[in-house]
Amino acid sequence: MPHLLINATQIGRKTYSFPFSHQDTTSHIMIVRLNIIGGGMAGCEAAWQAAQSGVAVTIHEMRPKVKTFAHQTGDLGEMVCSNSFRSDDDTQNAVGLLHWEMRNSNSLIMATADKHRIPAGGALAVDREPYAQSITAAIEAHPLIDINYDEITELPNTGHWIVATGPLTSGALAEAIKVETGVDALAFFDAIAPIIYADSINMQQAWMQSRYDKGDTEDERTAYLNCPMSKDIYEKFIDALLGAEKAEFKPGETAGYFDGCLPIEVMAERGRETLRFGPMKPVGLTNSHSPEDKPYAVVQLRRDNALGTLYNIVGFQTKMKYGAQKHVLRMIPGLEQAEFARLGGIHRNSFINSPTLLNPQMKLKSKPNLRFAGQITGVEGYVESAAMGMVAGRMAASEILGYHLEPPPADTASGALITHITGGADAKTFQPMNVNFGLFPPIHSVKGGRKRRMERYKAYTDRAKLSFKAWGNTKTLA
Repeated sequence: MPHLLINATQIGRKTYSFPFSHQDTTSHIMIVRLNIIGGGMAGCEAAWQAAQSGVAVTIHEMRPKVKTFAHQTGDLGEMVCSNSFRSDDDTQNAVGLLHWEMRNSNSLIMATADKHRIPAGGALAVDREPYAQSITAAIEAHPLIDINYDEITELPNTGHWIVATGPLTSGALAEAIKVETGVDALAFFDAIAPIIYADSINMQQAWMQSRYDKGDTEDERTAYLNCPMSKDIYEKFIDALLGAEKAEFKPGETAGYFDGCLPIEVMAERGRETLRFGPMKPVGLTNSHSPEDKPYAVVQLRRDNALGTLYNIVGFQTKMKYGAQKHVLRMIPGLEQAEFARLGGIHRNSFINSPTLLNPQMKLKSKPNLRFAGQITGVEGYVESAAMGMVAGRMAASEILGYHLEPPPADTASGALITHITGGADAKTFQPMNVNFGLFPPIHSVKGGRKRRMERYKAYTDRAKLSFKAWGNTKTLA
């Protein structure tokens, strides 16, 4: 049945344009509303995309009434771990390409990130508090979006819904999902990196430089603080790290870690040199205090707010207990007197086995009035989660308005993610995944070598941009 729009229907404090169903010109108006569970990045982006299409939306967000371990505020779109959206290069990097696709979809998440951008070399990092405040203000101000601060504990049987509860889904709703799907929600443990007050860092030891001097401006080229380690200090640091007291899991918690967010002590357990070839790699950097001395390892800190008063330790997610964190991290040259605005921590994240449960429209096969979006689907990362919200919001809005919208083509970044989580991945080994060119249909015309790899990545992004633009301009009547 087709859906039409009426204008200026006044309900409560807002004026809406609502879709309605009809059989003839005398039919009464029926409001068709999209409900979204979760006010994180995926939920906010889904709401924004649907509302911008002319569909009325209600976001159901349990915070601040129901708190989580990781969230610090009741703001929508809060960043709970890093403040970085990672690389912003849309010609050589898959996540940068995803940034491009989101920007070309009039993304609220990306527009707000650009507004609150702070220097981070070639990465897109934001001042996290005003970022979340701006997301909240934009959602609250939209005439087609309402927010209910309540906890949804059951999966609705009717209506149009998107479940975008993220990895910290409440226990009651997680149990409802388990009952509906007939399988346990998969889970992994995610860790948070510490944040340090800038004025407690010893700049006689540390220096400012982005790796390989990346960035278009001086601010970007000096967006990171670097703390050098000699071989002797590195070995003592690894010994202390391995011997530190760590948080214990609760009985029965057997989930693994997501490889893209491993605690530093877990990396160290895999080999004493692992950190030196990971977040502590000493390449692309020159110590301004002693240019001739090549450090054995380097700890990097990235600016965490626009004022430059806070820095987070890059790649230093940890499950060490608080006292142990302070002791071990103060062994790093330059951080001997470090004061912590936030210590690291670890929490349990949940996600569904999407390849077996979701169809290409991101609908739950057993309950097709529900779409799932965001990190709960098994994508990893802020922008990946928001991108799944963008697509889910557009597809849900199209359905309400009487159109059919296919998911983005598999050769786009967002389409590659959807293809992966809705059937491209092996369900038996399904784990959270960041966007990467390995998810894209291959391009065989360019092969071999670093230079050829760069050419191949450029070919991937060029192809994806053409496909994404074409997808954005297509819709068919249902």
